[in-house]
Amino acid sequence: MRHEIEGTGVPQAQLLWRKVPLDERIIFSGNLFQHQEDNKKWRNRFSLVPHNYGLVLYENKVAYERQVPPRAVINSAGYKILTSVDQYLELVGNSLPGTTSKSGSAPILKCPTQFPLILWHPSARHYYFCMMTEAEQDKWQAVLQDCIRHCNNGIPEDSKVEGPAFTDAIRMYRQSKELYGTWEMLCGNEVQILSNLVMEELGPELKAELGPRLKGKPQERQRQWIQISDAVYRMVYEQAAAQFEAVLSKLQLARPAMEAVIRTDMDQIITSKEHLASKIRAFILPKAEVCVRNHVQPYIPSILEALMVPTSQGFTEVRDVFFKEVTDINLNIINEGGIDKLGEYMEKLSQLAYHPLKMQSCYEKMEPLRLDGLQQRFDVSSTSVFKQRAQIHMREQMDNAVYTFETLLHQELGKGPTKEELCKSIQRILERVLKKYDYDSSSVRKRFFREALLQITIPFLLKKLAPTCKSELPRFQELIFEDFARFILVENTYEEVVLQTVMKDILQAVKEAAVQRKHNLYRDSMVMHNSDPNLHLLAEGTPIDWGEEYGDGGGSGGSSGNSGDPSPSVPEAATTSEKQRRAKQVVSMVHDEAGLPFEAGPEVLSPVSLDSVTELRGLLAQDLRAESPPPAGPLLNGAPLRESSQPVATPEASPPASPLRQLPPGKAVDLEPPKPSDQETGEQVSSPGGRPAIHTTTEDSAGVQTEF
Repeated sequence: MRHEIEGTGVPQAQLLWRKVPLDERIIFSGNLFQHQEDNKKWRNRFSLVPHNYGLVLYENKVAYERQVPPRAVINSAGYKILTSVDQYLELVGNSLPGTTSKSGSAPILKCPTQFPLILWHPSARHYYFCMMTEAEQDKWQAVLQDCIRHCNNGIPEDSKVEGPAFTDAIRMYRQSKELYGTWEMLCGNEVQILSNLVMEELGPELKAELGPRLKGKPQERQRQWIQISDAVYRMVYEQAAAQFEAVLSKLQLARPAMEAVIRTDMDQIITSKEHLASKIRAFILPKAEVCVRNHVQPYIPSILEALMVPTSQGFTEVRDVFFKEVTDINLNIINEGGIDKLGEYMEKLSQLAYHPLKMQSCYEKMEPLRLDGLQQRFDVSSTSVFKQRAQIHMREQMDNAVYTFETLLHQELGKGPTKEELCKSIQRILERVLKKYDYDSSSVRKRFFREALLQITIPFLLKKLAPTCKSELPRFQELIFEDFARFILVENTYEEVVLQTVMKDILQAVKEAAVQRKHNLYRDSMVMHNSDPNLHLLAEGTPIDWGEEYGDGGGSGGSSGNSGDPSPSVPEAATTSEKQRRAKQVVSMVHDEAGLPFEAGPEVLSPVSLDSVTELRGLLAQDLRAESPPPAGPLLNGAPLRESSQPVATPEASPPASPLRQLPPGKAVDLEPPKPSDQETGEQVSSPGGRPAIHTTTEDSAGVQTEF
């Protein structure tokens, strides 16, 4: 509220941003084999990733087309992707000491091909997939990594108050347990994070209590432990969801009265807080400055350089990919389709930032990030939190560049240019957008570097200062007026003072890098604020539908790649309105039935896996011949499945969806009609209706819906 009143802000972005980036989009679709834990069999599944990044598994492609409810919906927050069974067995063996299988004994999991993909979570259930070729494995790995990256970023970006307050509360709680530094499981939405926090403490206790009581061979005890851990995690999730909602409701009710008091007494509150901060600063500053000078300042340049190199390479790759895609459009207009094909080209370009395969070359640049020698010193358990944050920034900047290009080109098309004039305009707009991208990417990277340096150094400083300073903080409480005690917290003020002691060194290091133009960083003063006001006025118009305006109106918005059909095929009996509601796809791996990716040709197989692969090919052939979905067996989470007796019609309008926080990570959601109060899946009951293919919710004939 103080920032709102005083008007402090950040430099204005030069690029425009899309308000609804993935409205009515499917990110990816294709076939993969999944291991069923109930019967230990591998089954071919038709899978797709909608715009909410929840992996949806159907019995087969026919089941999807006939709108049969999916077998599972997976929220991948907190998961890791493993591409080797040996990696997985090592993690499972470490999760429960004393259960390492002897050499020669049957492992907990056998993969029938050489190309597995395993989703592993420290507490929730695991998911096992396999592909027939290495190329398919690479594609699905990129897609699933995109799902994890998005789901990990579960707290909304526009939550300027509640989100930071929640993460600060989690961090302070862990610090009270002497747990400083970055935490890898601070991912997902609020309920998932709370569940991870509980399991961090409960997991070791469960192992100590139940581990010795597990019976059977090592691999059987491992399997039992995975099931126990998943069951406990779900119980924790349900209780955390209920209690968090109750606390949130209570706080929302109290918020208006608190805001009224703050606005009325803002000057007095600020004066009181600054008085408290000055007293705390006088107490800790000598100790903090010595600590910063001796233990932090010498390492800031090396940390910054380690962050700058891969991050800047990634943003440069984003620029190159964008440049290549626009240049290809220009060449295609000259050599092939002309203006008539512009709608098709632009529909594909508009989805570029969410194309997991084309963006993979950008994301890969972050993988070499290492803080060698510094991770142990600053208690950085993993660099994955920094990698994923930078990758999210890359995706946002790519979409901003694409949307700005779309907006300017759409304005130009209003002048009715010829083909030659259009090509010149595209080149001119491209250069204009790239200049804006260079400035914005510099600003975003500098902000990312500052945040990362604070994330690394502040917990270290707090840990160093805790023995001498923490015990003295309660005596500062008496400096706060009782009426303001709800708004001014001593511990928060103490952390702000610690932050200020190191902030000047961090700002100076980043500023020097910008002055020296390291890695194409710019000084903020190089571009004036509001330097292109007319451009920002253009963004206030209605969203551009390239397929409707410049395409043939029916099938635009297909695959951006060359790996298959633009979208899952529509049955011949489908009405025009149903076809229009079909989601446009970013990329698809769905081929015609004669050429599914798993039938691309004979593979070089090991003798051990030959029978299994033959069985998989037979299963795949059965799926392709299926005229209707087979009777469904048990769901992946063990809940019974009830088939709808009649086909479901697509409704004209979808009911409101439930929030992401209701679905725990790794939850295979029963989408057949459960009881209305099914707390295990966090589902809600709505009015009857079918599953609309283009909306965020997935529904069955009883109207049960789940959204990420």
